[in-house]
Formats: sequence, structure tokens, C-alpha cells
Amino acid sequence: MSSTANGKNGTWRNWGGNVSARPAREVTPASVDELAAAVRRAAEDGLKVKAVGSGHSFTSIAATDGVLIRPQLLTGIRDIDREAMTVTVESGTPLKRLNVALAREGLSLTNMGDIMEQTVSGATSTGTHGTGRDSGSIAAQIKGLELVTADGSVLTCSEKENPEVFAAARIGLGALGIVTAITFAVEPVFLLTAREEPMPFDRVLSDFEELWAENEHFEFYWFPHTGNTNTKRNNRSAGPERPVPQLQGWFEDEFLSNGVFQVANWVGRAVPATIPAIAQISSKALSARTYTDIPYKVFTSPRRVRFVEMEYALPRAAVVEALRELKAMVDRSGLKVSFPVEVRTAPADDITLSTASGRDTAYIAVHMFQGTPYQRYFTAAERIFTAHEGRPHWGKIHTRDAEYSSRVYPRFGEFTALRDRLDPDRLFQNDYLRRVLGA
Repeated sequence: MSSTANGKNGTWRNWGGNVSARPAREVTPASVDELAAAVRRAAEDGLKVKAVGSGHSFTSIAATDGVLIRPQLLTGIRDIDREAMTVTVESGTPLKRLNVALAREGLSLTNMGDIMEQTVSGATSTGTHGTGRDSGSIAAQIKGLELVTADGSVLTCSEKENPEVFAAARIGLGALGIVTAITFAVEPVFLLTAREEPMPFDRVLSDFEELWAENEHFEFYWFPHTGNTNTKRNNRSAGPERPVPQLQGWFEDEFLSNGVFQVANWVGRAVPATIPAIAQISSKALSARTYTDIPYKVFTSPRRVRFVEMEYALPRAAVVEALRELKAMVDRSGLKVSFPVEVRTAPADDITLSTASGRDTAYIAVHMFQGTPYQRYFTAAERIFTAHEGRPHWGKIHTRDAEYSSRVYPRFGEFTALRDRLDPDRLFQNDYLRRVLGA
């Protein structure tokens, strides 16, 4: 499912299929020195530089017509420090490989997103997150970073070393340099018990604060055209391990969530009028289940049905009202939406351009099946989210610009000033960064 494979004649495409680029050249450096040399050479040739991960962003954040840096040789664990409880990992390492390697060492990240195909630097640079009452995004677990800056030098940062760079570069959007290694806080591997169960939409909204407060990780999916949701609560457990049985796991995760869901979406794309009926069936297909396993097996699940996505971070206090507005808009609009809406939370963090920067946050993500017109739905949803001072996820579809970002991010000027210092000639610029950060 990697999207790093080249298309015809040197075209790069993202996973969602909605972004493509034709770089002047591609480089796959095998070391930090080779990467630094490629950056210096690009500057000499007057070409812009972008690093690309697994292409899981739906925005053109990684697109360039200059030099495209592919990180697949910069992978693996550099160092495990059991005293400090940190792991330093090369930036091109896929999250899946990191999770498996950590588990082998009896270690785990505290929290993670719901897919693990992305590279560690791609996931953190765009602010990828899961859900958590007390634990934040993947980037919020970073203790140190190494990056190659525009002049080809290698800069390291942490809370103690270059702290102003550390504050911004954990979610750096690729604007401050190319991340070459990340040091994460880890903890001894633990068990999570997941409780998945259907719940009426109105009940989830009326009990939202309680569900959030009572669970370490709470999320839910609402199926448009229905009053149904599927909720998921993950909490630490003393055990014993009770994984989902293999056959049941295949049936629910592969067959229902990927196979049947894929076919349902094909039908819905061909005959949109069938979508509300399909939604009623889909929303009732997954029954309640409880299982206990190590964190990455509980947090993440395979996503084989291709889609495009928009996600906004709202102040947590605004999420219930925004969801009511979203449901009213879908009911009124005549839109046919075949993909569930995902709702998650994160605590406030101290990262300059984090979607949770300085405020307790709830996320609302809207999706459309790949190849289905999504503009009308996303535009109407975005209007609701921005009315609540929503912050768009940097890696997902949105139409916001620097002027908007500067209004919803109190520390926006701090980030752009640092960018002026680290990349005065805009070596790492592309159309997307010009739009969201300004020229």
C-alpha cells in the first residue's frame, strides 16, 4: 500500500491519489552526510527541496518540482536509552516497523494514531495523532530532533538544546529543514483493553464529557444518514492478553471494514441514491467486542479502502455543537456520504503549530471514498469548523491560508520568524507552504 512507488515518467503520487508532482530529480540518501550534500547541491542548482514519506498526506505538503528526497534508506533504530527511556530512530522508519521493533524490546509509545503506514518524520511533521485524554499526538512524545537545515548543516534540538527550534520543529511541516532522526519518549510495553460498541448519536453527544473523562482514549465514528455511532474506549489493563481471535479479526477488520466496505463504496459511487440504505446496514454491521492487547495492536488498524479526508481541530468545548450542526447540514443538503465521521480528542500541548497547541482539543474528520466528488461536502463542513475557530490538520484537505492560520495559532509569528532564520531563501518552500505560512 506504499505510495512511494513511481508513476509513469517520474511522477510522484500520494496515497489518496489526489496529489501528484514531477520532481526535477529524486535522491535516496543512505546517510545524513549524503542528505546534507543533496541539500547543498540543490541550493547551488537553484532547486527547491522536499522530503516525502509514505505519501499519506492529502495536501500537497510534500509535492515539489525540485529535488524530491526519499528517506527509505534512513531507517531503523539508532539508539535505545533505557535509563532515560528514549529511543532514537532514523526519520524514514515506518511507524509499523518502529512499533514492532519497540515491542520486541519490551517498549511502547504511549499513544499513536490509527494507521501506521507513515514514516516517523512524515507523521510527526504533519501533526498525526490518535485520541487521548492525557496523552497527545505522536509529535508530543518527541524528546529530541536532528535536522538538516537549508545551509546543509546538521542541527540537533531538545528542551535544553536549541529549545526555540524544538518548540517548532516537532511539527515543522517540512518548512524548517529535513528531519533525519527523532528521539521519542517510550515506556515499558503495557496492555490496553479496547471496548467497541454501538451507541446512538444523541447519547454519545449528551454523554460526551463523561465518556471523555472516564476513558484514557475515547473515540467514535458516526455514520451519516443514520443516528448510529460506533464507540471505542481504550484503557490500560492488568491483563491477561485477550487478542481478537484471528478469524474474527479477519472477518471484522479485513472483510467487513475493508472488503465489504470497499464494495459498498463502489456501489455508492456508482449509484449515490443507495448510500443512506448502505449506511444503515454498515452502521449495524460491527457488533460490540472487547479485547486486550499491546498498544499498537489496539490503536491501529489496516485501512485498505482509499479515501480523501479533511480534519479540523476544535476547542473541545465546541465539538458537540459542531457535530449537531454537521448532522443537520448533511440531513438538509441532499449530500450522500458513504464514509463515517471520526471524532477524537487530545490534551493541550506546547508545540508551536500543533493543532492542539495551547488548547484542549477535539478532532472531527470527514472522509469521502476515492474518486467521489468531495468538494461540496468538505466546503460545507469546513464552514462549520472554521466558525468554531477550527485548525485544519496540516496533512489533510483544507482551503485555509496564512492569514487564517495567524488568527487561530497564537504563536504563528514565532514559527514564521524561526523559518526566516533557518531558511531565509525558502529552499524548502512549495506552493502549499506558501499558502499556509505566507511567502
